[in-house]
Amino acid sequence: MNIFKDITLKWWQGSIFKLTMMAFGVAVGTTWPAIFSSWTTVLWIIFVVGAIYLATVWFKQ
Repeated sequence: MNIFKDITLKWWQGSIFKLTMMAFGVAVGTTWPAIFSSWTTVLWIIFVVGAIYLATVWFKQ
């Protein structure tokens, strides 16, 4: 299995990738818990759903 293979994403798939990475970054980097603590569950859900979707697209290509 080559995890470094080239893939081509459509614009909306790229947007999902960016949203997923942003949600992951905010969820991991919650250095201000008073601001992000109420959003942690939502951010993790966005990350998990997006990551699963992108993984299925990646493995199908």
